Amino acid sequence: KTIYNDFLKKQGDIVSGSVHRFEKKAMFIDLGKTIGILPAREQSPQDEFRQGDFIKAYVVEIKKTPSGPEIILSRAHEGMVGRLFEIEVPEIHDGIVKMMGVAREAGSRTKIAVQSSDSKIDAVGSCVGMRGQRVKNIVRELGGEKIDIIRWSEDTETYIREALKPAEISEVRLNHREKAADIFVADDQL
Repeated sequence: KTIYNDFLKKQGDIVSGSVHRFEKKAMFIDLGKTIGILPAREQSPQDEFRQGDFIKAYVVEIKKTPSGPEIILSRAHEGMVGRLFEIEVPEIHDGIVKMMGVAREAGSRTKIAVQSSDSKIDAVGSCVGMRGQRVKNIVRELGGEKIDIIRWSEDTETYIREALKPAEISEVRLNHREKAADIFVADDQL
């Protein structure tokens, strides 16, 4: 019960442990007080861990089972990227820079939209850090996954153009009723 309550508080947070064993394609992670499960579907294609390796993972859910609590972990969840940015970027932790959205294709690319509540602070610049150090630390933790940091905008068309940079967009046709957009680009920008 104590372990269940401890980990319930850590749901949506990052925990650290060491790879204990493999079963089928799932990894069992020693979290100190208990063992967490990192199912194959929650692993990033970039991940290559061996028994004894130190690992960080995102706590997705805690289930009660007859044999005790079951802690489900993930390294593919978009929440992991969000938490890594909160840890690495003090401006996000302090609430000056807000993450407005995170989209992730684990192992390939993540796009994170940010906005600053202080006009003197550049939201994108604070996430990138001096010489890119803050974002490099996150990229290293994610095994080289590409991260695009986008300036968020309330104007949908501007936001779409920012999200698809460096591609040059010819036209954006918004369909507000279906919450969809048709985007037109030249062949060399595809």
